[in-house]
Amino acid sequence: MMKKQNLISLYKKLILIRLTEEAIALKYQEREIRCPVHLSIGQEAIAVGVCENLKKDDIVYSTHRCHAHYIAKGGDLNRMMAEIYGKVTGCAKGRGGSMHLVDLEAGFWGATPIVGNSLPVALGVAFANKLKGNKKAVAVFIGDGTAEEGVFHECLNFAVLHKLPILFVCENNLFSVYTHLKERQHTRPIYKIAEAHGMEAYQKDGNDILEVYKISSSIIDHIRKGQGPAFLEFMTYRHREHCGPFYDDQLGYRDQKEVKYWLKKDPVTNFKKYLLDHKVILETEMEKIKKEAMGKITRALDFAKKSKFPKQEKDFRKLIYAK
Repeated sequence: MMKKQNLISLYKKLILIRLTEEAIALKYQEREIRCPVHLSIGQEAIAVGVCENLKKDDIVYSTHRCHAHYIAKGGDLNRMMAEIYGKVTGCAKGRGGSMHLVDLEAGFWGATPIVGNSLPVALGVAFANKLKGNKKAVAVFIGDGTAEEGVFHECLNFAVLHKLPILFVCENNLFSVYTHLKERQHTRPIYKIAEAHGMEAYQKDGNDILEVYKISSSIIDHIRKGQGPAFLEFMTYRHREHCGPFYDDQLGYRDQKEVKYWLKKDPVTNFKKYLLDHKVILETEMEKIKKEAMGKITRALDFAKKSKFPKQEKDFRKLIYAK
């Protein structure tokens, strides 16, 4: 078993991400948040398990569903919330919104909403890191839909050819918006495509945080030793709608048996049970952790609401090149 402090660290990040996104879902209905939000509720274990194995100066790139990755990598919660509210104190100065989070100090170099768009950028940074010999690892999070983009194959091929220090993390939640994986791709695991390109590749349960942490630890060590890129496909499931704060089961695009199956595999609930069953932590300690997380979220929301909106800038060159 992992050390108690490591297990508790995983739980703290899991619960912070879950409560943060539940707060965003609730506050979104007040109509002060005007940018689209893509929530990771149900998928948090992947972000936490992977990022817990990364160093501060390692680099992460993400997708439209980026809140969990940003928080897990050590991003500033105040600045994230301010960005979602479109305020000048946000991590992208209020100009990017939920899908364009960035925090260079935390090693979170950016998120882009276009499917597959983060791949070549992350690949270029990994290539630069190898040329510089700085030993930094790059992790790029993608969804299952990215496997349907041409750039996916180009990047896997280039990464293998140059033995780049990059980890491709596929969060396979089975859906691209409303379309199930079986309606979009041939019946075969996505990780097998990466394996066919010549890299280490595995498929694991993305809702089991200990499994995510263990395989990520091994694979990131493999990358740091200069043994080339790797690919991890984690099976998971989003609880809420593709884009927005609500549940959308009434639309009928998801089979109710499938939904119930995945809800029973909730990563936060199950890890909490694991910690209690193994007497790692008491219920009272968990309540304290939850209270601390809620305090952080409350302060972040207060910070965001009190912050000012960015001024209208007619000369966009000043905005782009501002320090």
